[in-house]
Amino acid sequence: MNLEGILSISGKPGLYKQISQSKAGVIVETIPPGKRFLSHFNNRISALNEICIYTMTGEKPLKDVFELLQKKGIKVESIKEDENSLREIVLDILPDYDEDRVYYSDLKKLFKWYDILSNNGFFKKLKKKSKSIKNVKDA
Repeated sequence: MNLEGILSISGKPGLYKQISQSKAGVIVETIPPGKRFLSHFNNRISALNEICIYTMTGEKPLKDVFELLQKKGIKVESIKEDENSLREIVLDILPDYDEDRVYYSDLKKLFKWYDILSNNGFFKKLKKKSKSIKNVKDA
């Protein structure tokens, strides 16, 4: 899975795909595609490929956490919003995550982003790529 160019903008809901860069900021498009706008550099912009989850042994990239959720077969529809159920899911896929440094608000964002990406086909692309790699190995 490639999270390159997928952004979160502070104060704005959802995720955005970076389209281009200008002198005043970054041109982004909403996910799902539809609306493009200029996000100024004074907005706090975070690239998903640079975000990590704290663990007891270091940090785990968000990409790896999303892949673990997908491998475990976590369905977005089955996720409950309460703190205990979100922490149970994360403990199941990432037993050494740091419960003291990962807040409930972080978990809500994690699962909201997972929902957005899964509903927009980002994980289907991963499945297709992994199947084609297996076929090459078999040949």
